[in-house]
Amino acid sequence: MVAVGTETWRRTPGQGKYAKPERERRFLVTGTPEPLEQSRLIEDRYLDGGTLRVRAVRGEGEPVFKLTQKVRPDVDDPSIVAITNLYLSEDEYRMLVALPGADLVKTRSLCAGFAVDVFHGPLAGLVLAEVEVEDLEADLVLPAWLGAEVTRDDRYSGGALAAGRAVI
Repeated sequence: MVAVGTETWRRTPGQGKYAKPERERRFLVTGTPEPLEQSRLIEDRYLDGGTLRVRAVRGEGEPVFKLTQKVRPDVDDPSIVAITNLYLSEDEYRMLVALPGADLVKTRSLCAGFAVDVFHGPLAGLVLAEVEVEDLEADLVLPAWLGAEVTRDDRYSGGALAAGRAVI
């Protein structure tokens, strides 16, 4: 029980019971991943001035709308984040996506346990694959269609891609 007048209820962004650790390894895709399954269009807006992203996911069925906060424990390492998601109504999504930010559009499919992202717009031609892991140093069985690992290269984080800082 929290005593009245104490500050124990306050939390730093990225901390608390709703922020979950996310560890992802990312790779450039240099071959042809097949078969691609469960494809869906993802439209992200990285809101200016913070750690928030508004996302629409469209595939079969009704679209899903989310507000996500991603906070890095180590600001220079994009491989580990504390992630908190809120699911939104379409009206809430439309209100938030109208805020200033940088957009990123991709088609995400699944292949061999990896999420394969084919980027659209200014990033057309870039294809990345990512997989969530428990241990970033553990050995992975890598499909032949994967190229260089870019896990710790901040230019390939979503916010950097949206802001145009990637090298393709």
